[in-house]
Amino acid sequence: MKKKLSYMDSVHRDGRIWNLSMMLMLFMYPIAVGVIYNALPDWRGFALGLVATAPMYWAVAVVEVLTYVPMLGAGGSYLSFVTGNISNLKLPVALNALEQAGVKASSEEGEIISTIAIAVSSIVTTLIIILGVILITPLTPILNAPVLAPAFAQILPALFGGLGVVFISKNWKIAIAPVTLMLILFIFVPALNSSTVGIMVPVGVLFTLGVSRIMYKKGLL
Repeated sequence: MKKKLSYMDSVHRDGRIWNLSMMLMLFMYPIAVGVIYNALPDWRGFALGLVATAPMYWAVAVVEVLTYVPMLGAGGSYLSFVTGNISNLKLPVALNALEQAGVKASSEEGEIISTIAIAVSSIVTTLIIILGVILITPLTPILNAPVLAPAFAQILPALFGGLGVVFISKNWKIAIAPVTLMLILFIFVPALNSSTVGIMVPVGVLFTLGVSRIMYKKGLL
């Protein structure tokens, strides 16, 4: 008799299948375009570029897994890595859902709630994109109006600000170190901008863990 998989076993099985399938689909598109239009890359240049950039992304990938999985749970992490926009969408959605439910991502309840929240977020995002494609032409004059520009510029700060108040208020001592580090880096290192958020979030998490460990050892927490 075939043994029935537990919930977590099924999550890992389905997660691996969908992540590997998505990776294959992403690889197949440029390969198909190259074959159809006879525009294959210069393989020597491709290899040199890959060697120069891949190690950085491998490191970021490892750090992101270690960073996001404890916060999102297994199911939420698999789904987030497939759908993308983790730091600026999936993570805030999952954290807010876990906060409202009063559960941790590592619990069974947290696993389910985080996965549902991220799934709903992905569906809503897809629907909004579809509406955006349909309505982009009639709405362009309104969206480009100068009066709305300041509001659009503050969407992400407002989102993370609202979440930040909740989590910082729980233990403000821990928040001092990462907030100070990020302020110093983004103010005095001009190369850092919104495109580096995906890298800086894991860096900030690891830095916070290190500082928190030191503070705990010294009896400050």
